[in-house]
Amino acid sequence: MNNLRNYYEILGVPRNASSDEIKRSFRRLARRYHPDVNPGDKVAEEKFKDLNEAYEVLSDDGRRSQYDQFTRAMGGKYSRPGFNRTNRPQRNDFSQFANIGSVNPFGPKDRQQTTARVRSNSYEDFRPGTTKTTKVATPKSPAKRDVEARLTLPLEKAYRGGRERIRLEDGRSLEVDMPPHMVDGQRIRLRNQGINGGNLYLKITVAPHPFFEVQGADIYCQVPLSPSEAILGGSIEIPTIDGLVKMTVPKGVKPGQRLRLANKGYPRSSGSRGDQLVEVQLVLPPEITEEERALYEKLQEVESFNPRKNIYQYS
Repeated sequence: MNNLRNYYEILGVPRNASSDEIKRSFRRLARRYHPDVNPGDKVAEEKFKDLNEAYEVLSDDGRRSQYDQFTRAMGGKYSRPGFNRTNRPQRNDFSQFANIGSVNPFGPKDRQQTTARVRSNSYEDFRPGTTKTTKVATPKSPAKRDVEARLTLPLEKAYRGGRERIRLEDGRSLEVDMPPHMVDGQRIRLRNQGINGGNLYLKITVAPHPFFEVQGADIYCQVPLSPSEAILGGSIEIPTIDGLVKMTVPKGVKPGQRLRLANKGYPRSSGSRGDQLVEVQLVLPPEITEEERALYEKLQEVESFNPRKNIYQYS
């Protein structure tokens, strides 16, 4: 199987990396190559897909163990780096040895038994007036089998749902209408889509987002403010999973302070929604104009606030 890909190399971790190291590396790279950060960049989009494919395997202890076992059996022969996704086999190549549901990837494949006669060379078979029973193996009905596959989705796709194409270990490609408001770790059952009419269970993984962090039903984000916005307050636009909304910044807001956007979080199964918590970050301008500099100098002359007032007692 010369199409085997080096998932450790894709995630930039050694073969003995811990689960936490794999997760940290995946989150870091997923943020860098996320489609929202690189709109229209096909190279980044393919890299993001590669990262998800590698993480689906290495984040699962059972699948990782089988992957390691298989790569050792193959002598560490991987497909060459930079293999074009359009020319390489589909990702279900790994399913030839990945443990999907109850399938034993290293065991024999189910075969339908064909009808066969048992022959004998003894004289009794041909002696006139004798009767010989011929044994016939009847066709074996294929057993239904449930399977489980993992599907990694961007946060926006998990939230909105919609049509998604998935590939199964038996080579089938399915277009599935996914429900909205999916959460990380959720299992979705597709009836009669498993092996020989069994059920297919999709285990959902929600990929890290470069701006939002989902914790339960609440969504966290960090928003930068200029010094004047922090001091004077005002109205600013904030991204949410539903789009941009206006948020009022109170006067004198402090760095690290969290502001709440009620009912702008992730939907709960009960139908209610969590909140979006916006952490304020104070960001200084990298450059200022001459007019801005003059105003800062004037402010320095008239301001009465001394942030170091309480430390002089230690001198």
